Amino acid sequence: MIDELEIRDLEVSIGQKKILKGLSLTVRVGEVHALMGPNGSGKTSLAYTLMGHPDYHVDAGSVTWRGEDLLSKKMTPDKRAQAGIFLAFQYPSAIPGVTVASFLRNIYNAVHHPKQPAADESDGAMPKYTGIPLAKFRKLMEEKMALLHMDPAVAARYVNEGFSGGEKKRLEMLQMAIINPTIAILDETDSGLDIDALRTVAEGINATLSPEMGVLMITHYQRMLNYVKPQFVHVLLDGRVVMSGGEELSHKLEANGYDWVREQVGLPSGVGDEVAEPVAEHV
Repeated sequence: MIDELEIRDLEVSIGQKKILKGLSLTVRVGEVHALMGPNGSGKTSLAYTLMGHPDYHVDAGSVTWRGEDLLSKKMTPDKRAQAGIFLAFQYPSAIPGVTVASFLRNIYNAVHHPKQPAADESDGAMPKYTGIPLAKFRKLMEEKMALLHMDPAVAARYVNEGFSGGEKKRLEMLQMAIINPTIAILDETDSGLDIDALRTVAEGINATLSPEMGVLMITHYQRMLNYVKPQFVHVLLDGRVVMSGGEELSHKLEANGYDWVREQVGLPSGVGDEVAEPVAEHV
């Protein structure tokens, strides 16, 4: 079994609009990839498609994770999470009335201790369920909050209610640290952050990285990559990866913009960012 996410010739549409037009990309466990591109190039659509958002329709191509077909009907978003895939949202939603501690314990159990049907479920029995003990989870949560330099008082707050942009993104990193996925997709984690918040969130990402985790960082700008160093940088334009390289590629993009890439690959100026891609609601 090869620990890699392999995307081949992926075509995706939402409604009547074609977004991805033959995208190919491979992310292996232990690697950090940055996917860069302007608005409308298809970055968030790729993230939502990989996580199984029902509004994104796969028209062609394949996605395999550890050799398993990720696009099969049985691979619902919860099954993909249980298979080790995690998505940090660009715009995390608030959940009034649900504390951070309760939310984190529930998502941990959903991924690592999913409910199993009882042998006699046909007789109306409740599904057998064993989750992580409360004391054990609290210890895990406190360890991860300390790792990310988070105030323990956050655990008693409602999820993202009244949170600043930086606090929302740090909570996304706390979720990632607690779930400990094998592939993490970070959708514009730097969006809306000031310099101090960006540095804090980047430190959280670095604290969570490990050789047992592959990362796909989606971003517009090079600034996040000053703190979280990718081994591979890819440029997404007009729904496909048109250029790949090392970290130096992100610096070229910062200096020259995306028109430089369009010239290199023979795309007209403005192609890929004239209309922002649609973003469906969270699952």
